[in-house]
Amino acid sequence: MNRMWLDGKLIVDDAVLHDPNPQMTTMQMTKGHRYAVKIEYLRGGFGTRLAWLPISADPSFEAATAARQADVVVAVVGITSRLEGEEMKVDVPGFKGGDRTSLNLPAEEEALLGALKGAGKPLVVVLMNGSALAVNWASDHANAILEAWYSGEEGGTAIGQTLAGVNNPGGRLPVTFYKGVEQLPEFEDYAMKNRTYRYFNGEPLYPFGYGLTYSKFEYSNMKLSSPELEAGNPLTVEVDVKNASQRAGDEVVELYVNFPKLAGAPLRALRGFTRVHVAAGAVQHVKLALQPRDLSYVNEAGDRMVAAGDYVISAGGGQPGTSAAQAEARLSVRGEQRLPE
Repeated sequence: MNRMWLDGKLIVDDAVLHDPNPQMTTMQMTKGHRYAVKIEYLRGGFGTRLAWLPISADPSFEAATAARQADVVVAVVGITSRLEGEEMKVDVPGFKGGDRTSLNLPAEEEALLGALKGAGKPLVVVLMNGSALAVNWASDHANAILEAWYSGEEGGTAIGQTLAGVNNPGGRLPVTFYKGVEQLPEFEDYAMKNRTYRYFNGEPLYPFGYGLTYSKFEYSNMKLSSPELEAGNPLTVEVDVKNASQRAGDEVVELYVNFPKLAGAPLRALRGFTRVHVAAGAVQHVKLALQPRDLSYVNEAGDRMVAAGDYVISAGGGQPGTSAAQAEARLSVRGEQRLPE
């Protein structure tokens, strides 16, 4: 909560305590003029910041001109927490009141990426965002994309080390990156069809659980404690993970259950994961356990059930049916069991 005057004129009057979208005022200053600045801090007030915004008539042209003198172009683009959030006073293309009306990058940033690519140099796109972005153009044209999210004060160090190869990344997407809002159901449609990776029938831009590394991993020798299981019993899954590259790295082993075609059952669901460090050329034996609840789903009556049928258990570096390295095994469940909520 604070107020600010410039030459006696009130230009900021923010009386909201812990305002998630603090007021911003842009003014053009006259060279050589001395301005009287007065700042009044009220209860719970936070800092006021003055920043210079350089004016560029054609920023894309200037960026492309500089890019032609570079060996590699690193373009940091995305959105900010001032655009996305709950109940925010925002009404710009792609955003409304903190909600997203488009998953695309802002149009100015898309144009900037196009201009930079036109410089003819390798283009690395670093994304700063707190939610999924439909970066279709970047996926088709950039040489690399690094998802940095809102990375914090040491983010620059981590990004630099990852791009330079000092750090070997091993992250996985915790959300689906769709190609656009047209792949999502209407907001007021409460059915689960096409909601989250578990019920999504389409082809996303990048699936939930996706992630790359500088190492290469292979999966083999997958075994289930039993290929047939009585409903309500646990299951053990074992698999070998080999680092088939010359560089040590971390692999995130993702364990998915593909369900029978039952009303209300998801197509697939992540039911376990673990991160393992594997030396170059080495093999790591991984063992994961599935409890009865991991093999269950909620039927249309609202009951959590372990149902009879044929399942597919997969372990790998991403979702089944994607380009991620993985292994799978079939499981037959006999009988059914209702589980407590």
